[in-house]
Amino acid sequence: MANPEDSISTAAIGVSTGKPATRTGGKRVRSFTADLSAVGEPALWGFGGALAIGIILIAGFLAIIAWNGFTTFWPKPIEQVELVDGTVIAGEPTRYNTFTVGESVLARLNDAQRQEIEDNFGFANRTLYKTANFDLYGDDFTWAADFDIANVERPSGYYLFERQQWGTFVGFPASLVIGGEETAYDQGLMQREQRAARSRFADIRRLERRDIGRINHNQERARLDSRKALLQYGENDPRYLARVEVNNARIAELQNEFVEVQQRISDIRAIDSQYRVILEEVNGRTVDTNLSQIVRFYAANDVNWFQQAGIYLSRWGEFLTTEPREANTQGGVLPAIFGTVAMTMLMVVFVAPFGVITALYLREYAKQGKLVSIVRISVNNLAGVPSIVYGVFGLGFFAYTMGTTIDQLFYAERLPSPTFGTGGLLWASLTLALLTVPVVIVATEEALSAVPRSMREGSLACGASKWQTIRYVVLPKALPGIMTGMILAMARGAGEVAPLMLVGVVKLAPALPIDGFAPFIHLERSFMHLGFHIFDVGFQSRNSEAGKPMVFVTTLLLLGLIVLMNATAIYVRNRLKKKYAGSQF
Repeated sequence: MANPEDSISTAAIGVSTGKPATRTGGKRVRSFTADLSAVGEPALWGFGGALAIGIILIAGFLAIIAWNGFTTFWPKPIEQVELVDGTVIAGEPTRYNTFTVGESVLARLNDAQRQEIEDNFGFANRTLYKTANFDLYGDDFTWAADFDIANVERPSGYYLFERQQWGTFVGFPASLVIGGEETAYDQGLMQREQRAARSRFADIRRLERRDIGRINHNQERARLDSRKALLQYGENDPRYLARVEVNNARIAELQNEFVEVQQRISDIRAIDSQYRVILEEVNGRTVDTNLSQIVRFYAANDVNWFQQAGIYLSRWGEFLTTEPREANTQGGVLPAIFGTVAMTMLMVVFVAPFGVITALYLREYAKQGKLVSIVRISVNNLAGVPSIVYGVFGLGFFAYTMGTTIDQLFYAERLPSPTFGTGGLLWASLTLALLTVPVVIVATEEALSAVPRSMREGSLACGASKWQTIRYVVLPKALPGIMTGMILAMARGAGEVAPLMLVGVVKLAPALPIDGFAPFIHLERSFMHLGFHIFDVGFQSRNSEAGKPMVFVTTLLLLGLIVLMNATAIYVRNRLKKKYAGSQF
């Protein structure tokens, strides 16, 4: 009778020497396969392959985001394209692809072009040019198929103008209007006058936001004070009439101040209108625009590498420190950065005590039984509830129930205009706190259970109370694990968009949640968010193609912010680990 071990050894030798094991018989092959399954080799290969595929997918995703995000602001050359029908277009080449040529297009091509397309299985190449000049063309982009292009060149003299309104302009500066008199274009003169014009533009914005904003705020306070007195005393009460008289005098005084500020703005605008530039596109049509509306301009085909780098850094600076313009497809995202960080920090402030206190009660105080098990199962199930459901709950409970009650109790004079009875930063933070609290509870419970029971018993044996033991022994040891839960909560909360669309996020926030008017922090205000900004620019803008670059760069920024906030939390967690690493468990 054959020994099974000899069969396995023979099969293994056959594999190591390169001899086919099948020649020794079917039993030995099956024995060798069973041996591999026993030691888990196929499973190991499968696990390793799955891990490799996952890493490749993640690395590819990050590489696509990084490449498109970092190259968005790099200035590109302007190409002048002459089509076979005599049409001339000029613009930045943005991307290339292939497309299926239809029968109607094939009918107008010559024999050589049709043959080339047939040889290419019915496909042809085309280029997408950003021709800009939306106020003239009604579109920002134009496709040009290779078989329609007669000539392509990059001539000197083409300029790209980034404007405050109507987006970019591609063409030539025809002439300047300085002090109301038209003169020939001079680059040095235009640079000086454009800087002065942008300074005037900043002065106007400052007067509108600081002075007129203050006047409007004080007028609204006086009006609300009169209405509050009406609700408090009644229409015929002398105290109400006296309050109204004082407030009306204050409003009249503020109105006079408003007229003065408005006159200053009008004077600046009158001067600003005398400094203009006449822009000409490739086919000769012109646009007359104030120099103050020119954000940035450069000769696209005549700049060297250092000048390109300067433009690139300038665009990044604008992106990080200014407000959006042109339906959020240009300009900066400073309000969205502020809103994202503020909402995430508030969410952490709310979710930390709720999650930790709940986990402490479940782990340290509650009597373990069916009820506690049901609570744990419910908490775990809450983590799988769709985020939009939390948004509906936040809108219904926080905004419409709690917010309306707050308005009726403390802001009755503002009704029917809601103060807290609509979406805002506070309700959005609380909604996301509810969304992420299951993560914190589970992580905190795991961290608490990892603290050795002997440490608790030793503290109690020394005379410490249960709370003193939890506060001075258990919580310090569990803090790194609790911080891990907070990191996971921050990562999820910062990227959520669906619930925010119901409880406070907006396309464009006219005012930040923080300003110079008491109480200085306005948690009832709507806010901008980078996640919603990506959705809006990519799918809600007038031209999704124009919004694609901003989608990539905003996604890159959002990922960077999440990484930065998580890295900060990880640093704190590691410091806590070193601080409380007295015992190993």
